[in-house]
Amino acid sequence: MTDNSYGGFKPLLGATSAALALALSQTTAFAHVTLAASEARPGSYYKAVLQVPHGCAGEATEAVRVQIPEGVIGVKPMPKPGWTLTTTRGDYARTYQSHGETVKAGVKEIVWAGGNLADDNYDEFVFASFLSGDLKPGQAIYFPTVQKCAKGEARWIDVPAEQQSPHDLKTPAPQLRLIADTTTVAQAQMDHSGHGGMAMPAAGSDNYKVGDLTVSAPWTRATPGGAKIGGGYLKITNSGTTVDRLVGVSAAFADHAEIHEMSMTDGVMKMRPLPNGIEIKPGETVELKPGGFHVMFMDIKQPFKQGDSLKTTLQFEKAGKLDVTFTVNAVGASGAMQHQH
Repeated sequence: MTDNSYGGFKPLLGATSAALALALSQTTAFAHVTLAASEARPGSYYKAVLQVPHGCAGEATEAVRVQIPEGVIGVKPMPKPGWTLTTTRGDYARTYQSHGETVKAGVKEIVWAGGNLADDNYDEFVFASFLSGDLKPGQAIYFPTVQKCAKGEARWIDVPAEQQSPHDLKTPAPQLRLIADTTTVAQAQMDHSGHGGMAMPAAGSDNYKVGDLTVSAPWTRATPGGAKIGGGYLKITNSGTTVDRLVGVSAAFADHAEIHEMSMTDGVMKMRPLPNGIEIKPGETVELKPGGFHVMFMDIKQPFKQGDSLKTTLQFEKAGKLDVTFTVNAVGASGAMQHQH
């Protein structure tokens, strides 16, 4: 395990003191680092959006460090312009299954450093992950987080004792509550538009067929006002005997659409267009999902709103055109109700 700690941060887990190294300004509406989507289901993909609402007693934030709890695997942090991204990998306490393979290690800590987030500004730090099915509904997991500022640091690392409310803690670690499939997901914190509200990851459940191909559950996320792009996700199953390929996407609500892939290279998430599209081999299912293959709708004409239906045309190399409808889920939604690997 390599240690890429920044600026002499002390280990977070096992820290016994909840005191801030530097006194923070206190108001009756004191805000701390939180997760935008505060509830999620075990066995699902989860996009973690850490919301940083201020600095340290007027000082700018220069680094953000977060520890990943056990059971959160496949972590892929999003780079931020002007910040240096580093990760620390280590062994998990147990092994997990992912995409048919045994996973024993992964990212245990993320650091964004070298930036300058003014005390009176707000920003978000994002990573994609998968919540193991071994995690239990009703359980809460915590992401201890440290803000490094010019002359001190704010340590959001407190974890409540049994029967203790997180609201009783002065510097609580960001919390994610795990819920059952039948529970409505409430995104109690602000979304990307900066407004609070309830959010429910409704999943597209329709199947569409053309030739030997079946397209399942197209979905996208709501976008904040002013956004010019939106992602699209779905599954494609080839039940035939020949290879086909998704080569194009078009929609009236966007100037154009591209097929992209996101992948992790040397600890950095990179996105690239796929001019030749995506191959679907006979007998295989290809999933377009956050952090992997996806459709990128470019120059959208108006924001995507949760609950909307977006008519889209897919173009396959052999099967031809297929009209589908993308369901707009909540901002920060991790996907359809059931993700198949």
